[in-house]
Amino acid sequence: MKTIVLDKIASVTKSVALKREVRLSATIPCEEGIVIAVRVLTDKSVYNQIELPSGRMAQVKRGDIVAGCLGHRHALFGYSGRIPERLAPGDVVHLLNLGGVLGICDSVNPDLGKPFECEVLGAVLSFPVLGERIGRPARIGGDRLPEKPALDLKGIPVVAIVGSCMNCGKTAAACAMVREFAHQGLRIDGLKATGVSLRRDILALEDAGARATAIFTDLGVVSTTAANSAQATRMLLSRLAAQNADAAHRPDLIVLELGDGLLGAYGVDAILADPDLRAAFTAVVLAANDPVAAWGGIELLRRDYGIEPVAVTGPATDNAVGVRLIEDRMGVPAANARTAPEALAAMVLAHLGLAPRPLAAAGAESDSVLEDAR
Repeated sequence: MKTIVLDKIASVTKSVALKREVRLSATIPCEEGIVIAVRVLTDKSVYNQIELPSGRMAQVKRGDIVAGCLGHRHALFGYSGRIPERLAPGDVVHLLNLGGVLGICDSVNPDLGKPFECEVLGAVLSFPVLGERIGRPARIGGDRLPEKPALDLKGIPVVAIVGSCMNCGKTAAACAMVREFAHQGLRIDGLKATGVSLRRDILALEDAGARATAIFTDLGVVSTTAANSAQATRMLLSRLAAQNADAAHRPDLIVLELGDGLLGAYGVDAILADPDLRAAFTAVVLAANDPVAAWGGIELLRRDYGIEPVAVTGPATDNAVGVRLIEDRMGVPAANARTAPEALAAMVLAHLGLAPRPLAAAGAESDSVLEDAR
């Protein structure tokens, strides 16, 4: 056991609440969520930052000692990597994402260059028993997820945003809707259910006006898969619904972003295949990069899951040409989240049976603004 001082602590380790000074073990369990310390061996001019537990982004430099978590990543427009079968101090791993996920990179995106190479220093130890000097490898999260957690939304509507792929405008759409709903006097909570650990998107939801937020990392999941995404979504939705269950504080809506795309490795398909979750999604909005992606996304939702999206947004709607193509050829309303957020929010509210309510008029009535819809 040796002691080191960390230069940077990655946001994926937030639940462990690490201090700058940590103790390390040379014995490293190669399991998802195990916290390890590494020394950065290379410099990069792009994709060269890490997200801290505060949400701030910090530049990574050669020589930095960083704490992150073992995990996998299978990103369409990023790095792909896996957890190694064995690790010892002196081995080399790669920084796979901005949140601090560490593993062996097996596929590189040419726009991002090679990932940071990092020398393994050891497993970060935690000391869970007060007064004992016996350390255990720190791990984010706790027990394994139940096979089928109960889903109890207490009647709260859920607006789910799905995408054709990564970087198709899902977070922009979620933030635009949260902002517009909040301007209507509604109480909004936000959730990101799939992807690889990075708090940036839920922090953006908070900036847009969401009161409470959650992400799968809160449950100890570094990266979602078809094996855990539905369970994590059930638990996080139920927690958001329960934490402000009294009528005076309960959310009027939960906005749920499904990271990655309809065809991807992060388990969006498993969530949509869960009949209870499908039934809980009061409205589904599709974000797409172009009209063909919009067509494919709509067809997948209709054919495989029996879901009719209430609106299409994303770069496919960046001008009137895309909007007309989607509405005329696919019969689904379309609106751009960046240039027409009011229209997008109005489409969703109309589907929920709600009329826009000016903030000035919402004051005393905001506690019951959705009662008519329920």
